Amino acid sequence: MTSTGPGGAFARIDKGVLGLPGGPRPSLEVSVGSRTVLLSPEESRTALYGPRRDTALGAAVWRQAVTEARREPRNGDGAGRLLVVWLTLPGLYRNLHRILRLWRVDRADLEAEAVLAVLAALDAADPDGPDTGGRLVKEAVNRMWAYAKRVTREIPVIDIGAFAEARNTTDPPEEQPRPAEGWELHITPPPRREGLHTTLRFAEPRPRRGGPRTDTRLPDLVFRARRHEEADLIGTLVLSPAGARR
Repeated sequence: MTSTGPGGAFARIDKGVLGLPGGPRPSLEVSVGSRTVLLSPEESRTALYGPRRDTALGAAVWRQAVTEARREPRNGDGAGRLLVVWLTLPGLYRNLHRILRLWRVDRADLEAEAVLAVLAALDAADPDGPDTGGRLVKEAVNRMWAYAKRVTREIPVIDIGAFAEARNTTDPPEEQPRPAEGWELHITPPPRREGLHTTLRFAEPRPRRGGPRTDTRLPDLVFRARRHEEADLIGTLVLSPAGARR
């Protein structure tokens, strides 16, 4: 049987179910056909996962364990619910270790997600339904995979407050440095939801034949930008010397 991590939820559940050597342990009174057997936790697991497991006995174990767990009062000690979770653990290890090999995910978090999934599925489980235990295991496996995929897409930030403050800080307009020589471009998109979406190209006009070349310092200009000659107006561009009054 696969060992659990020393500080994770699975290890704590092991300790809660098995307890100290010689201490009290939960048991299941299982009926199979005309006979009734009393099973320890280890015997219940062997019936479910052992090399010579009995399908009928395994179904009876799940039926009795889920029935007793669902009958527990909400303010009880939760021993029955804990036993059901403990019985699902061997069905989770293969996927647990596969996730840990694929991604750098905290094992304790994965185990906690699996336990929460089993407890949530237990509230809706049908003790007499087909493959009750398999459904509980499947819910836990799916939740572990979903959690691992979600957290691997997250970007850790040490101090999110400082990061946001640095990103959002801008100098007031009057304090922004202005170049000694240069141009400012002000774009006014049309009043439409989609705004301005196009590639813009700037060029100086060619001098007329025989005329003087234009100064390389662009004069104040106003362009009405279009995608091409026949297209709709997509915005107004105002080009003026840096620092000039708009």
